[in-house]
Amino acid sequence: MVDVMATTTVTRAGSGPWVKIAFAMFAVGWGANQFSPMLIVYRHELRLGAGAVAGLFLVYALTLIPGLLIGGPASDRFGRRPVVLPFVILSPLATLLLVLGPRSLALISAGRALAGLCSGVVFGSATAWVQELSHGTGQSARRAALALTVGFGLGPVAAAVLAQWAPDPLILPYLPHLVIGVAAAIIVWRTPRGAPPAAGRAGGREPDRWPPAAVRTWRFWLSVAPASPMVFGSVALAIVVLPEDVTSARTLSAGFAGLMTALAFSAGVGVQPFARRLGNPLAGVVGGLCCAAAGAGVGVAAVAAADRVLAGVAAVLLGMAYGLCLVSGLRQAEQMAGPAQRGAVVACYYALAYLGFAAPYLAAGLGAVSSQAGAFAILAGIALVIAAGTAGYGLRQARADRAPDPPVLCQAGTTGTRTLSGPAGPPNERPFRSAGTDGRAARTPRSPRPGASCPW
Repeated sequence: MVDVMATTTVTRAGSGPWVKIAFAMFAVGWGANQFSPMLIVYRHELRLGAGAVAGLFLVYALTLIPGLLIGGPASDRFGRRPVVLPFVILSPLATLLLVLGPRSLALISAGRALAGLCSGVVFGSATAWVQELSHGTGQSARRAALALTVGFGLGPVAAAVLAQWAPDPLILPYLPHLVIGVAAAIIVWRTPRGAPPAAGRAGGREPDRWPPAAVRTWRFWLSVAPASPMVFGSVALAIVVLPEDVTSARTLSAGFAGLMTALAFSAGVGVQPFARRLGNPLAGVVGGLCCAAAGAGVGVAAVAAADRVLAGVAAVLLGMAYGLCLVSGLRQAEQMAGPAQRGAVVACYYALAYLGFAAPYLAAGLGAVSSQAGAFAILAGIALVIAAGTAGYGLRQARADRAPDPPVLCQAGTTGTRTLSGPAGPPNERPFRSAGTDGRAARTPRSPRPGASCPW
């Protein structure tokens, strides 16, 4: 009874701080994704070619992934707040560059590069911070995913509405984020620091290796990594590729792109509570991949017929894929990460997930070989193959967990059962050392020497 009361008290006391960090993630996510419908505006207003538009889209990713890989480990070492706070402050400044140079490709590119760096540092570090402030409630993955999803969804929708109907489409769409970003910076300034940095813990500890121990396991690369690019790959198809493929250059509008964004991210938000309640996160990953395959399949018909209604249905399915894969993937990453490397592991997961933003380029390349409808068919097949592989790994893991440890011969024909000091896992994880609960690799006991007594 005392334990239950203490846990309840801690959880309620910690409910305020995590909301503040989640709001910061929401604000940075708004600033990161508000640019998506603006690509259409820049194409028309600045008479940009396809190469220039692709470059503006790409410059964000070029700084985002390094920000993830640097920010996560830095927050593990120096603490969450010293790493997150400066880049929450810089996020509205990145938007200010877009306002100051609405027709300058140099300032637009600089603003996008700074936005990518802010996103990379904040998303990985703040996700780990939300988990620490959630005090083990089991909802941290959904809280972080919800904050990102709402920011990713509302930012481009607001920008699309203002760009479509406001008098100055190159400036006014960015003003809401300036207000939200400043408010987030003030809120984070007054937020607790979170867990103490890893570097200050028990002395004499060997330096953390890179990549983190959890990322050096077969479990990560067979159950987490394959589906990670589908997180943002699915929404990229919904909000970037489909709006262009089902409309002509004359009828392409920021308003329709905003509607597709609203459909995709609303579906992503709606499915996240279901993803959190699943007992096995792998089931959520497989379900998300199946939704991605279904969405791409509907996209085949939408592109072939230039049907906006079918495109909307595809956007809903692709948004569900995003929500299921994001929450389930974050749950797995958090389960595998020790406290000393939580930010680094989450950052590695986000880095793989953001590779999905290359989906428009992959779709364009496949479309050049076959057709745009054919490209969606191939992408649907890829999603199904990954789903089958992930499900197969999950079944093998479940069988390995149920199987008893094999008897091991000792001297004079005696037998015993070897007990490993690390967590159990299927045989195909053995080439990598399993990650312990503190983020370090667990040591596997050696076999007894010939003639020695059995140690177990």
